[in-house]
Amino acid sequence: MPVLAAANLRLDAHAIDYVLLAFYFVLVLGIGYLARKQVSSSIDFFLSGRSLPAWVTGLAFISANLGAIEVMGMSANGAQYGLPTAHYFWIGAIPAMLFLGIVMMPFYYGSKVRSVPEFMRRRFGTGAHLTNGISFALAQILIAGANLYLLASVVNLLLGWPIWFSIVIAAVIVLAYTALGGLSAAIYNEVLQFFVIVAALVPLTIVGLYKVGGWDGLVDKVTNGPGGAEQLSSWPGNQLTGFGSNFLSVLGLVFGLGFVLSFGYWTTNFVEVQRAMASKSMSAARRTPIIGAFPKMLVPFIVIIPGMIAAVTVTELQGENKQALIDGGSAPSGATFNDALLLLMRDLLPNGVLGVAIAGLLASFMAGMAANLSSFNTVFTYDIWQAYIKKDKPDSYYLNMGRWVTAGATILAIGTAGIASQYSNLMDYLQQLFSFFNAPLFATFILGMFWKRMTPAAAWIGLLSGTASAIVVFLLAETGVWDLPGQGASFIGAGAAFVVDIVVSVAVTMVTKPREASELTGLVYSLTPKETRRHSTTGEDAGWYRNPGLLAGIVLVITIALNIAF
Repeated sequence: MPVLAAANLRLDAHAIDYVLLAFYFVLVLGIGYLARKQVSSSIDFFLSGRSLPAWVTGLAFISANLGAIEVMGMSANGAQYGLPTAHYFWIGAIPAMLFLGIVMMPFYYGSKVRSVPEFMRRRFGTGAHLTNGISFALAQILIAGANLYLLASVVNLLLGWPIWFSIVIAAVIVLAYTALGGLSAAIYNEVLQFFVIVAALVPLTIVGLYKVGGWDGLVDKVTNGPGGAEQLSSWPGNQLTGFGSNFLSVLGLVFGLGFVLSFGYWTTNFVEVQRAMASKSMSAARRTPIIGAFPKMLVPFIVIIPGMIAAVTVTELQGENKQALIDGGSAPSGATFNDALLLLMRDLLPNGVLGVAIAGLLASFMAGMAANLSSFNTVFTYDIWQAYIKKDKPDSYYLNMGRWVTAGATILAIGTAGIASQYSNLMDYLQQLFSFFNAPLFATFILGMFWKRMTPAAAWIGLLSGTASAIVVFLLAETGVWDLPGQGASFIGAGAAFVVDIVVSVAVTMVTKPREASELTGLVYSLTPKETRRHSTTGEDAGWYRNPGLLAGIVLVITIALNIAF
């Protein structure tokens, strides 16, 4: 059956498709080669010399997130759960992105830290710093493995190469341009990849809607299929959360996803923050996530809707096939929800357009993996190697070390790709990882930023306790003790990690000694002079259209309107 299924899922690519793909790969590697000429120091390699304009870092900010798991995972979610998946964007992303730009970037950029763990070291000392550095590095390797697995799956379906060989080839391509040009190569490629992804998914969405008879036709088919009309309204999202109660479902979405998971990811995840740190000024750094929020609002229309269309038009995902997957089993066809976008491309796109679409998918996978690698090499080199193993070496040593670390991370990602292959919907896997790593970090971070009394011991003990509580929730769900068929387990795990971290941190703080207030200037909100958090409004930062507060207000109004409309 696996061989038969693989044969049925093969993409019928022609010479023109391969030519387009080859051109795209040459372009990607060329950008990496050109970016290499601008790398003369470690700060150039890891943070692009803090020299990039806001529109570049803004598009890279969103493209780094628009990786394999975002594109394939959200289309898989669209096929399985329908419109409630939009919560990952309008509730689970936009508010946190605006908070990062308005409130937190002045601390990051103004303190001139090179990474989020370095900020933790200045605020809490070595215990929290090392705990955060190790957990972040582990998370990036696991997520890079998931991106790599999906990238290899496309190569496998396109060329028929074995998965293991596809994984190695895909890894080598991403390693080549990331190791050559560092963060600049990753960012400029992410800007290119953003436009390639959009060029691939917009035609697919339009053709798909035409095939099902427009929006009304899609509504009719989804209503009469497995999952029913509940998949056409974003609220209350019971199928997505796994809760039978509307109240608990909404609470899980707003608190677990919209607050803990979302703010934990967008405000403390160095993969994203690194792009803003590469900006040329504090104003540009603040605008980076806000600029990224504009396209982020519209991404659901080109990833979720194609997934919904696939679920009602692709034979391998229709009827009993979809029902079997919803019930947690295997579809008779051998397909999974992760295949939704590929199968829709196979059925709808002519050759030539198919080549662009495949390039778009590969672009998304490489953007995601390159973001993981570029953030991993920065944290490992600066926050682990330089801080604890090899101190006070020449800058050239850390530059070369960054390249070697990138190669090592790629090899480790090849090893973790096998874990991702065990999930029929990779969003389940991703959300679990975020509940382990991001939720407790956000609790520690936000408490330490706004409460000057919080102590270093409380930080690392709280982090470990929060992570442990999320793992306990995961094990309870996996062993069937707690029956949560949707993604509610990750929402509960994130909520538990946040609450436990806060409670433990407060308790430990009460019995341990805080740092002197004079040591926390620039690291705690109440102790940081307002003038150091202000950005320039002259020169390249002048103009109402460069005002972070105004731009954030526009995004917020549109997001509220979208939530009401759907």
